[in-house]
Amino acid sequence: MSALPAEFAFIKVGCGKFLIGHGPFEFCAQQPAGQTAFYINDFFLQNKQPWIVPARTEWVDSLTELLPAGESVKIAWSKMEADAFAEVFAQINDAISVGLIEKSVPVAVQQGQLVEGTVLDILATMTELDEPFISYGYVAGGKGFFGATPELLFNLKGKVLQTMALAGTAKADEREVFAVDPKEIREHAFVAQTLVAKLSDIGEVEQGKRGMMDLGEIVHFLTPIEVELFDYRAVEDLIRRLHPTPALGPLPRTRETMKMLENWRSKLECPVHFGAPFGLAHDGEFTCAVAIRGVHFSGENLSLPSGCGVIEASRLMNEWRELRLKREAVKKVFSALS
Repeated sequence: MSALPAEFAFIKVGCGKFLIGHGPFEFCAQQPAGQTAFYINDFFLQNKQPWIVPARTEWVDSLTELLPAGESVKIAWSKMEADAFAEVFAQINDAISVGLIEKSVPVAVQQGQLVEGTVLDILATMTELDEPFISYGYVAGGKGFFGATPELLFNLKGKVLQTMALAGTAKADEREVFAVDPKEIREHAFVAQTLVAKLSDIGEVEQGKRGMMDLGEIVHFLTPIEVELFDYRAVEDLIRRLHPTPALGPLPRTRETMKMLENWRSKLECPVHFGAPFGLAHDGEFTCAVAIRGVHFSGENLSLPSGCGVIEASRLMNEWRELRLKREAVKKVFSALS
């Protein structure tokens, strides 16, 4: 057991333990055969060497086993202003009204600065979350990101692929109204239907019933999907087929609508890794999470992004409220952020 280096990656998957990858890393364009490797890319999949092979790995029950004794953390958070988001929201509505898109996902970002403590001190306060959360993180050169996401892009073992539609958000105490909200149901259906359409030509698809994922403070609609693939598929091909789902990307997903989303994310100063695929290939299995519900940092500067699905029925005030709910949920996971 050793302390975390200046360069490391981690993920906590179904076994309940963290797999830590220690740097220095070897960067690869293709999945290295037979090796444990992390897949870390930006949202628009522009990294030409997304596979990261660690110098060594180890399993731990808790990240605190590798961290120095935590110090108190103080963060000066910026006040959230709605002007830029409202402008993007209006542009999305215009695109919907003329038939360019049915949905897109703008991202609002709260900026902060560490006044006391370090990023590792924030990690040390991380609540030990089990399923359905997937904890993840990557730190290198004084920059990085970490979080605890409830969203699985897919898990692949042999020819069995498991994924999910996770979209639609409400406060937990509003679940009864949420369960019959036509806007939230329609937003979720966009995601589920798109995933099934993208997978039906490469395997036998079994779509489960829509239910709810309870995350404590908030709830989401969840539809599990399992596919028996006709043939073995490369992980990279599956990522490009599925990412981004309409839970985080545009519908339809075309070169034009992705460029629109790229412009909107840039205008709102969205971190490049927010919502991107973050995966682990280990022991013949690949698990790929969607990197949401996390913190992005460069030195002492922090970013806390959250996204919301905008469709024709969306209203600015409701979406702005949903973004705040999601940021508050992240702050509860990382208690030092509060």
